[in-house]
Amino acid sequence: MKNLLLVSLVLSIFSACAQEEKPEIMSKEIQIKTAVLPAPEEKKEGAMVYGYNEDGEVIVLREGTNDLVCVADNPYNKGIQASCYFKELEPFMKRGRQLQKEGKETMEVRKIRGEEVAAGTLKMPETPSMMYIFYGSEETYDKTKATLGDGQFRYVIYTPFATAESTGLPLKPHAKGMPWLMDPGTHRAHIMVGPN
Repeated sequence: MKNLLLVSLVLSIFSACAQEEKPEIMSKEIQIKTAVLPAPEEKKEGAMVYGYNEDGEVIVLREGTNDLVCVADNPYNKGIQASCYFKELEPFMKRGRQLQKEGKETMEVRKIRGEEVAAGTLKMPETPSMMYIFYGSEETYDKTKATLGDGQFRYVIYTPFATAESTGLPLKPHAKGMPWLMDPGTHRAHIMVGPN
């Protein structure tokens, strides 16, 4: 009898985990409003916007008319984060999304994209390319207005293969908010500017 109860308990736990609820997918309008939060005011209206459908797949919510691409918050990730980037980064970003959809982990995505850049099958921008990020906690996110009470900006400027020597930038910040170079000498080399 005890074994039967134990098996029943284990099965009910597995069943509960299997039926874990999908995250709430915001309306198209709210996703678009959230996605463009990081963008400069003059670029918000014309930015292309990616978001998520009910199955959690990345879809185009709005075609763009300017040089900015924005991505709504991923409902499967903790916290709220929206990002916008210069359209020249789209091949790199799109390839990352494809690899993630295939189930690849972060480090594997980096490795594959690096190999593809080296082989010339994935093109990186030849000039510095901007990315704007706005992030904060779910507790301060208003799902009806697409506002983020504790939101903070982080800025990333992709400069493929840049080094500390070629830019004069440090490899870590020594003061709050100062720019620094991350992943120097690689296809992912980028200047970080953030609140921390």
